[in-house]
Amino acid sequence: MIDTYDIIVVGAGPVGLATAIGLQQRGISNFIVLDQTRAFRRVGQVIDLLPNGLKALNRIAPSAYEAVKNTDLEFLQKVQPNQKWVYKNLKGEQIHSIPLSYESWFKDYGEGRVSISWYDLQTTLRQQLPVEQVKANHRCINVVDEGNTEYVRLDFVSDAAIEANPYAHWSNRQNDEDTVSFNSEHSPQQFQKQSTRARLVVAADGINSSIRRIVYNDSPYSGLARPDYSGFAALFCMEITDIPPELSTELENKFFQQERIISITNDRTNDQISEDSPSMESPRMLLFRRSNAQFGYLIHLPLNQEELTEKSGSALIALALRELENANFPKALTQLVALSPPVKMQSRPYYIHRVETLSPWSSGRVVLVGDAAHGMPPFMAQGANQGLEDALVVATLIANIVHKNNLDNIQAIANAFLNYESLRRPLMEKIQQATLTRIPYNNKQAWQDYQQLVYCRNFDQLLEQCNHSAVSSQPSALA
Repeated sequence: MIDTYDIIVVGAGPVGLATAIGLQQRGISNFIVLDQTRAFRRVGQVIDLLPNGLKALNRIAPSAYEAVKNTDLEFLQKVQPNQKWVYKNLKGEQIHSIPLSYESWFKDYGEGRVSISWYDLQTTLRQQLPVEQVKANHRCINVVDEGNTEYVRLDFVSDAAIEANPYAHWSNRQNDEDTVSFNSEHSPQQFQKQSTRARLVVAADGINSSIRRIVYNDSPYSGLARPDYSGFAALFCMEITDIPPELSTELENKFFQQERIISITNDRTNDQISEDSPSMESPRMLLFRRSNAQFGYLIHLPLNQEELTEKSGSALIALALRELENANFPKALTQLVALSPPVKMQSRPYYIHRVETLSPWSSGRVVLVGDAAHGMPPFMAQGANQGLEDALVVATLIANIVHKNNLDNIQAIANAFLNYESLRRPLMEKIQQATLTRIPYNNKQAWQDYQQLVYCRNFDQLLEQCNHSAVSSQPSALA
């Protein structure tokens, strides 16, 4: 017997879990969330939930919203009301700042800002769902249309290593036992295989989405099954010790000035913007200090992907120095980079599913959400936040399908998923554009326009569009 569900959510990250919570909140119970990890454990980095993401989560389920805020309560209590993330130019002059307190964001945008570890966010959201409806150790290897228009079949393997993810923002995890790919000695068929059927499938399995690859296969969009290199990368060293006292003093006096973390760019301080104003073509350096006189940095910059291939730590240091010197970064910063221990020097290329390609976000009964649809570099901190907006829209549209008894109506499903795209794609195009071009910090009007667009939108109107607008387009080219 094959288990059958109305909805299967593939991927138990924050976006997949938020979608499932949204379904539960709307009276849908016949769903399951499946994830490839062998067990849920502490991985990932800290992510920022910004006003738009929190507004979306609150409309997905107020209980989940309150739980996430309470999870972050300890961090919020440590942030002083006037504490800010400061951006400086190469002279050490402040050119921009971002408040860190929840209250400051709430005052400006009607919602706050929450910093939370990826694992804590995942755990908090998992606890909003019945434990038996979120299962690990299920790696999806196939999605099959069996010719029965009421269901699709998903094949999974368990007790198997998950696939290495070279596209992840936060870590290669190459030495992690869970990231060993299937190789010539071990094929998926050698592991325990099981199948499940669903009326609808929500693919929330990240930028390296297996579902995306499967449904794009043998379609006009097969070349877009995997993400593209965005043209940008990070070079970083998280721990530098043995800093000469005079260099430490210069960094403190010129740049830190009592701050713990700052960002440095060659943007100017005046308000006059010209066509050649600095943008993402210029390196941007995140500089931080730790206890025990340790320093670290992360540099975002445009690089050819070939320049990162199989580079040693020493070669990456030389590459970072070349780029900083070409951008006229001050000697104190290049001296710090030169002190980086080669064994601790790392690189991270950033990848993207470009919205502008118009590759469809659905195929029949399968819909892509979050990074699986439009993954991008983390420069504007909108990956998770836009994923939560996807979850709100998709959960609402699927609930409408279920409540109108349209799970057997493939045209109604296609229209609903096209509606999802029509509501989300225009904004995502603008978010990706802002991410890849980066608004100069001295362009105050452009920043205000961006913040108004992203943080101050009317989510009640969005829900109204989900519930009442119709899409007259033809089904997806992949359907």
